[in-house]
Amino acid sequence: MNLCFVFFILFFFFSIFFFWSGVNFMLTLTIYFIEFNILSLNSCSIVMTMLFDWMTLLFLSVVLFISSFVIFYSYYYMENDLNLNRFIILILMFVLSMSLLIVSPNMVSILLGWDGLGLISYCLVIYYQNIKSFNAGMLTILINRLGDVALLMCIAWMMNFGSWNYVFYLNFMDINFCSKLILFFVALACFTKSAQIPFSSWLPAAMAAPTPVSSLVHSSTLVTAGVYLMIRFKDLFVVNNMLIYILLLLSSLTMLMSGINANLEYDLKKVIALSTLSQLGFMMSILFLGAFDLAFFHLLTHALFKALLFMCAGVMIHSFKDIQDIRWMGCINKQMPFSCLCFMFANLSLCGFPFLVGFYSKDLILESIIYMNFNIVIMILLFISTLLTVSYTVRLILFTMFSNFNSFSLNFLNDSSWQLNFSLLGLMLMIIWGGSSLSWLIFPVPYCVILPVYLKVLPIFMIILGSLMGYYIYLLSFKKIFIESGILKMFMMSMWFMPMLSYSLIKFTMKLCNFFFLKMDLNWTEFFMSNMLIGFIKFKSVKMDVMLFSFNKLINLMLFIYLIWIFIIF
Repeated sequence: MNLCFVFFILFFFFSIFFFWSGVNFMLTLTIYFIEFNILSLNSCSIVMTMLFDWMTLLFLSVVLFISSFVIFYSYYYMENDLNLNRFIILILMFVLSMSLLIVSPNMVSILLGWDGLGLISYCLVIYYQNIKSFNAGMLTILINRLGDVALLMCIAWMMNFGSWNYVFYLNFMDINFCSKLILFFVALACFTKSAQIPFSSWLPAAMAAPTPVSSLVHSSTLVTAGVYLMIRFKDLFVVNNMLIYILLLLSSLTMLMSGINANLEYDLKKVIALSTLSQLGFMMSILFLGAFDLAFFHLLTHALFKALLFMCAGVMIHSFKDIQDIRWMGCINKQMPFSCLCFMFANLSLCGFPFLVGFYSKDLILESIIYMNFNIVIMILLFISTLLTVSYTVRLILFTMFSNFNSFSLNFLNDSSWQLNFSLLGLMLMIIWGGSSLSWLIFPVPYCVILPVYLKVLPIFMIILGSLMGYYIYLLSFKKIFIESGILKMFMMSMWFMPMLSYSLIKFTMKLCNFFFLKMDLNWTEFFMSNMLIGFIKFKSVKMDVMLFSFNKLINLMLFIYLIWIFIIF
């Protein structure tokens, strides 16, 4: 407990310090580059570079703030675990890897943090050692490995510019083949890490990890690393418009796919995971539309309410003795009032309820999308996805709080743990207070989006329509008439067959590797490289033995002559 409390205090005060520094850097337009000379050998130097600007410091502040409460929450949530210390150390390494990625302007040090996130996330996904966790961990690590390879290719092509510190020459890249390739590889890496189509299958599978890990992963680490890196490479977006349009379409389809699937899902953690996938697609879409500051603002606000959402879900699952099916729940607000209050605040913030943290970013983004006068297809996809977001949120609230209680009569539902309540309270205060504060800081001159009245009220209309749709889907879930069976149900409930495709591709790849291992490494390669080499060495060694025998005789003769001369001289 002492170690957890120390890291809670340390991360909390560092988050306050970075927030205060970020505000100062924003007001004074200050940027710091800090370089550490690790090794110098002749003309070769290994230098560690760190970049500190207002964006780095604000994001680092949010990451450390959420991490501090997650560590405090983890100690009491996992208190009966036999390997609690190992779990806390993995969480700390996870946060440090994300911090390294945030402060790095160098592609090599970014790769260190990027690969650290992938490796430690694999260790956390397989933390509960069973076959489901193993399959989810393999899917997670293999899809993220594609992003690691893409970053390695990006590092290789950046050698053409003479440095891996991309911030120095990002503004001066011409429209050439090299810059297009760098943008493609960066986008591929970010799509794998942020689980956009066609790499979306690993994100719900990663729910096999403990709930505190999910709270950290889905709010401010791992999945947000791809969005953050794309924001850093925003100056390359003018290079290839065609690629940007394709990425915009894929991210919009990710929102639509995850929204449809979440409305049909009954696993509490998977519903929230699909909500994260939807919000990541929302961030990517507004990013590709050119509003980088809005994407970063939504990245910060989403981190706050999504962390609280997962922590409340963890308290509910813990109280229900590890039952995650929302059909077993119902009317739990009477027995767990504080947890349900925090859960309600987080869900309303996800919907964009006025004056909560999600409202300031989502409402502004939707109005900006209308004002941009972009492609009508993209705008329809984004607004339908927003409607689906409200729909599955209302459906989740109705199942957990307003339906009949469907669990055992003898139960242990309560809010008696003040430690867990303290963690929830800290994040709930930020949901109430953080949205307005961040909007005033990031946008000192407020956005003024002037629209006709019918377009101005369109986001509110979508929220009301989504609420009615969620209520209707909730009623149909009991009547058993909503997409009862068939290929359409499988298509919509299985993320458009992406998990099947991913597992099939991994299985095919493993079989192909096994085939090459058996047919090449153990057959032809062994025959040509091992057996023939050994035969050649044996053949040559026989000749060498004959030569050595002759050479030994010659040496003996010379030594005998040398001894005779010594005898004659003396």
